[in-house]
Amino acid sequence: MPRELHISSLLIQHRHDALPRLQALIDRHAELEIALQEACRCVVLCETDDQRGLMDHIDAMQELSGVLSVSLIYHHAEPRAELEKPLHKVSPAGANV
Repeated sequence: MPRELHISSLLIQHRHDALPRLQALIDRHAELEIALQEACRCVVLCETDDQRGLMDHIDAMQELSGVLSVSLIYHHAEPRAELEKPLHKVSPAGANV
């Protein structure tokens, strides 16, 4: 099992006619999802096992004809073991429940 999870959001600026190519690339990768979309820009969410996977997706999107820029907006990496721990409820007074 991979030891980390990398969660990222990317702002993609593109020509209107590039959207079908971008959508096709995203549809081929389960770790990518379009979260917001407008005519010439969109926000893509990306979850990968490592930073190299993130960079590979960024490179692939930048290589698409009609994509003008790919900007990393947010990146968070966390050990998967931490994500599997149960959450503790906090009471209104601030004490753990």
